[in-house]
Amino acid sequence: MRILGIDIPDQERAEIAFTKIYGIGRKNVLELLSLANIDPDKRVNKLSKTNLSALIKALEDFEVEGDLRKKVNDNITRLKAVRSYRGIRHILGLPVHGQRTKTNARTRRGGKKTVGALSKEMWSKIESQQRAAMAKTN
Repeated sequence: MRILGIDIPDQERAEIAFTKIYGIGRKNVLELLSLANIDPDKRVNKLSKTNLSALIKALEDFEVEGDLRKKVNDNITRLKAVRSYRGIRHILGLPVHGQRTKTNARTRRGGKKTVGALSKEMWSKIESQQRAAMAKTN
């Protein structure tokens, strides 16, 4: 089954299956299902067309998929443009929310990178991205 261009697994319970939609998590899926009057324990392949239409109508109350992705991307671009601490961490590909980097953080960092001082190359990279962001906003 496809909803909003997302493949929803047929054999899973509705409570789990609809978390595949970007922006719908374990907490607000119950709110979504209650708005659509769908039992959370019901399997997706057992839902009727009226249930699905009610679900799609209930999804209009949530910010999901493309709109949410664009909002998140715009927020990150804004942080980069104003050269905030978090924006610089995004530019450098380092953890943003205060995690340690002396050890661990390999998923975010990839190979080894210098965390403390920035080289001239990195500052020029930051400045060029900021110029591009400023040109995009103007």
